[in-house]
Formats: sequence, structure tokens, C-alpha cells
Amino acid sequence: MARIYTAYLTAPAPFGVIRLEGHDGGITSIDLNQQASAVDAGVSHPLLERCREQLEGYFQGQRQTFDVPLAAEGTPFQHQVWAALREIPFGETTSYGAIASALGKPAASRAVGMANGRNPLPIVVPCHRVIGANGQLTGYSGGLACKRWLLEHEQGINRLT
Repeated sequence: MARIYTAYLTAPAPFGVIRLEGHDGGITSIDLNQQASAVDAGVSHPLLERCREQLEGYFQGQRQTFDVPLAAEGTPFQHQVWAALREIPFGETTSYGAIASALGKPAASRAVGMANGRNPLPIVVPCHRVIGANGQLTGYSGGLACKRWLLEHEQGINRLT
């Protein structure tokens, strides 16, 4: 069996620094909690470069979707939730309960929240678009300020188009 070598790179983002990881099979993680001193060239890979370029386009308001291959590890239920997250339209929000209902499991909003919180590919798999049923922002891997920035960024672009 061939060994999979993980590559990584860090890049600046409007709200800090992100770290991308992946291999030939796809992007495996996007970490939004990097320190500014962590920006470096990393051990890059063409897929990571493509993902970074797509994220830069997103941050500049020129891209609303991503088409890089993804290789996140998770349970079958987590993968169902993450697929549902990718269906949330750019600039719109939904609730955990709405996702649970869409998956045919209306009583599973708490489980959806747990799967959402374990999403290793924020922004590309837009878990920031999920808010509480009361309209309030809920936890986010990059922090609530980052989530607020992402939502305001998308809603601002939607107002322009």
C-alpha cells in the first residue's frame, strides 16, 4: 500500500492566517486558528495551491463556490451533514434544525450541531452559514468574530449583485 504524504501551507486571510493540509486525494483540513507568525511556505502541493487561490478569490469577492477535491475524514453521518452544508446558498443562513429536517432526521439537530462543529474544512464546506434557530450566531472553529466577518462578507457581495 502506498503511503500518503500530507502537504501543508499557510496563507494570510482577512481575519488572520489559515493553514491548509491535504494530499493527492484532496484537501483534508483548513485551520483558521493560526498565529500571524505561522505564515510560511510549508510543504506545498498543487491542490493546496489551487485551494489557496480559490480562497483568495472568495476573500476578494470574486468566487462563491469551490471545486477542489476534498478528503475529510469523518463518520457517514458527518459526511451527510457536510454535504448538506455545501448546499446552503452563498450569503444565506440556515439552522441546525433545518438541516436535520432536510436529512430526514428532524430530531437530530443536536447531532447536526456536533457534526457541524467537527467540520475540518470551514469556508469551503460553509459551516459558518449555520446559525441558531433564534437567529443568533453560534460557535465557530475560527471564533465568532471570524464567523461574523464571513457572513457579512457574503451578504455584502449578495447586496452588490
